Amino acid sequence: MIQKLILGSYTRKESKGIYSIELDTEKKELNHLVTMIEEGNPTYLAKSKKETIYTVSQDGTLGGVAAYKKEADNTYSFVNRITEEGAPPCYVAIDETRQLVYGANYHKGLVVSYRINEDDSITLADRIEHIGNGPHENQTVPHAHFADLTPDERLVACDLGNDTVYTYDVSSEGKLTEVANFKAKPGTGPRHIVFHPNEKTAYLFGELSSEVVVLSYQKETGEFSQQQIISTLPEDFDDFNGGAAIRISKDGKFLYVSNRGHNSLAVYHISEDSLSIDLIQHISVEGDFPRDFDITPDQKFIIVANQNSNNLTLFERDTTNGKLALIQKDVYAPEIVCVTFA
Repeated sequence: MIQKLILGSYTRKESKGIYSIELDTEKKELNHLVTMIEEGNPTYLAKSKKETIYTVSQDGTLGGVAAYKKEADNTYSFVNRITEEGAPPCYVAIDETRQLVYGANYHKGLVVSYRINEDDSITLADRIEHIGNGPHENQTVPHAHFADLTPDERLVACDLGNDTVYTYDVSSEGKLTEVANFKAKPGTGPRHIVFHPNEKTAYLFGELSSEVVVLSYQKETGEFSQQQIISTLPEDFDDFNGGAAIRISKDGKFLYVSNRGHNSLAVYHISEDSLSIDLIQHISVEGDFPRDFDITPDQKFIIVANQNSNNLTLFERDTTNGKLALIQKDVYAPEIVCVTFA
């Protein structure tokens, strides 16, 4: 079986933009890297049910979000781009129910919503500016790093700069109203969050602390409460590390995170009540700076993007015990920082 991946990247050196690559699940190998869309620094992207790609976009000093529509010949055509002076967002997500796109802007501390129009173009709907800071040298100002849907279709936003996880109600027009916020331990640096299939528990990854924070989620109020904090690093590791991506298996039994610096994936077993996790494996990513990774739809493989070493790594996943085994490394892919499945 052939599974297609879409890869977002920086375009500072060799990369041209958005790439595709194929995973042959029978041969257990990645091959056929192809440039899909030439775009400036498409560091994060999402694909709608209509197969339109909404991506981070940078053109000179202008940053924002761009839309590309899939054509009958499987190529992508430019639809429109919403930009403004300054850095682009670092995360985008799609709300199919309300037909919205969300963005989180690290440099500006902003959460933004865009309306998806009939022709797949986007228009600005709302923007929320965060305030506050934290004790770490990278926390002098707010740094929104994630904005995506909760299981009950509120919006949850992680701010690395002020150690806060925000919950917003979203109107049908894309207007955002804060209903709750969770303050993480000072210096955590909330980066990304994933939800358990039971929709009652979430797992927050702290980039600055290299810790996973287990949170219970109350649908009635949108509030989070802390249940556990656990390191993603070995006890004897004391060099630089920055937490990056976090993923959960579909069965809700295993959690995976990537460590940039230790250059590893950490694997955790999730308890039956979902409120605690235990480390069961550290495995090298065979590259430098694993910015993102994803689990294949069939749950049998994980593909890691190593930003600084320009390579992808393929792991086979034991669906029974959650552990990973190296299958392929040194697959060339330039400056990749986002992995998603087509």
